[in-house]
Amino acid sequence: MNLRIRDASGWTIFIFGLLALLLGLAGLIRPEILLSILGFDVLPRAARAGGDYTMTFMTASAMASFNMGVYYVLAALNDIKSFYRWTVPFRALTFIVFTLTALSGTAPVRFIGVAAWELTGAIATGLALHFDGRRKQ
Repeated sequence: MNLRIRDASGWTIFIFGLLALLLGLAGLIRPEILLSILGFDVLPRAARAGGDYTMTFMTASAMASFNMGVYYVLAALNDIKSFYRWTVPFRALTFIVFTLTALSGTAPVRFIGVAAWELTGAIATGLALHFDGRRKQ
């Protein structure tokens, strides 16, 4: 087995995956960390109403981020180009959804930073795939 990152597109996937994994881990350890990073108000757990499932949702989101990070890291280490290509349009779609969520007032304006990160990653991976493909020709 030859696990290594072979080119620029692999690095874009690996870096995003590592960050997703680390943020997911932080959220699993302490969901309030993610709420704070995203710009949401952080209430003490004791101040939350009985039907408030914010911490449950943040834990589920953190687990999804952790898992997604593992997928990205493994895809980068195994040079799975088809996976890289699939991420580009879906990260662009994530940008659109997150931007609309912030602009509609459903999420804090700081949430646009998450949207920008997704779009930047999509563009970086798309460009890296393009240039990596040209180098191999």
